[in-house]
Amino acid sequence: MSEAASAQVTLANSTALLPSLGPLLHEWLPRQRWFAGKGRPITAFSLVSATEILPVDPVGTADAGPGLLHLLVRAHQPTMPAQPPADCYQLLLGVRSALPPRLAPALIGHVPDGPLAGRTVYDGLHDPRLAALLLERLRTPGRLGALRFDRGADAVPDGLTPRVLDTEQSNSSLVYGNAYILKIFRRVFPGTNPDLELPLALSREGCGRVPAPVAWFEATAPERLTLGVLQPFLRGAQDGWQLALRALATGQDFAGEAHALGRATAEVHTALAAALPAPALRRAETDELAAAMAQRLEAAAHAVPALVPYVPGLRTAFDAVSALGHRGDSRPAQRVHGDLHLGQTLRGTDGFWSLIDFEGEPARPLAERRSPQPPVRDVAGMLRSFDYAARSHRPWNAEWAARCRAAYCDGYAHAAGTDPRSEPELLRAHETDKAVYEVLYEARHRPDWLPVPMAAIHRLAADAD
Repeated sequence: MSEAASAQVTLANSTALLPSLGPLLHEWLPRQRWFAGKGRPITAFSLVSATEILPVDPVGTADAGPGLLHLLVRAHQPTMPAQPPADCYQLLLGVRSALPPRLAPALIGHVPDGPLAGRTVYDGLHDPRLAALLLERLRTPGRLGALRFDRGADAVPDGLTPRVLDTEQSNSSLVYGNAYILKIFRRVFPGTNPDLELPLALSREGCGRVPAPVAWFEATAPERLTLGVLQPFLRGAQDGWQLALRALATGQDFAGEAHALGRATAEVHTALAAALPAPALRRAETDELAAAMAQRLEAAAHAVPALVPYVPGLRTAFDAVSALGHRGDSRPAQRVHGDLHLGQTLRGTDGFWSLIDFEGEPARPLAERRSPQPPVRDVAGMLRSFDYAARSHRPWNAEWAARCRAAYCDGYAHAAGTDPRSEPELLRAHETDKAVYEVLYEARHRPDWLPVPMAAIHRLAADAD
């Protein structure tokens, strides 16, 4: 065995590695935007796997270069309802003897003891040399420790300059040469992430509305976890949220774009229904769907007292869904986007709309995000997004939102052959469920925005009359 290979095995398998990094991670991890356990103390860390993607040079090595250490770490926290006791996080740690000034913002800390004693560790994604190495691993499929790298049929060019995107919250992304974007999933779950599974399925169906995965990597032991996906970068594309806000600010109509977005959504739904199983929602499934929505409503009302007066009216939306199954009616269900809104769409320079970020709502369990849902769930998410955009503008432009909502449904109906408004019970229930989620989110994270979903709550509860 070579000296480098020996060092790799020793470091990756060292029982002292995580204890030596623990104090640094305890301070650094809660400050990251993608850390899901904010507000709860970290009581302990446990190591799931450690792999040296680039071995760390021994101390004292002349011209020592950086090392890249891949860790999967569980952060143990006090258990709360509907929250796991230990989320698993993916860390890519750069290791150097000294950190250059240009990498100072990526600093995690200096290791006082253990196998990395005397070294400096930092977020390796911010180091162009290490980010380039990650792309090189994706170019050449194979296994490395607990990791497996795969790619599609198309070759990935080398020599692309990497840069980190600073707009992500729940994940991290690298752009290579304005040609590809690599999404790194920070909080990871057992199983295939929908942001890999669904774009691959859509690619097989020939659906051009979603950039097809070019390469990806996963953990293979002790369980399978999707860690990152490389896709074409839509250079020059603009996201739908910013375009909508610009239209509002300049007094421009957005109905034409909303119609095109509805068409794009329907094309994606049609392709997903063809690519993956699409079961029917019968009595048991509709009861389960309605019960889950009612449970989320009760939990949200307990956390946000402003919701309490509206609970009886809002519950009627979920009762109506349950009644569908009791009448013997069935509705189609299929794989959907799961978290569709204007910020998950991109319009190219040619006016072509694409859908991105198929991960679903990261706060929900992966099994739930991968389960078939009524297609109107995505429609409801987009309708809520038009409402959000309109209410973020002063003065509130109700007519703008109404035109966009109608145009989106028209575009969807034109492409799908079925109008989402023909399922009023399901559409109202999903829009209500989404608004309840928004109330809880805004109350916790952006209290100034709480009036936006509360206005929808008032309208949706009044629909019961």
